[in-house]
Amino acid sequence: MFAYLAKTFRHLLERAEHSRRDAYLDSSVDLCDLERRMRSIETNG
Repeated sequence: MFAYLAKTFRHLLERAEHSRRDAYLDSSVDLCDLERRMRSIETNG
């Protein structure tokens, strides 16, 4: 039971993080800004 709850909670956190990253990338103003943001995510997580 605990394993199921932990797995579900982890999945929800991963989805929230993915949505946060998408919003951050979507707010870029041009291609250079988008590439800079993508590099930033790759290096900083």
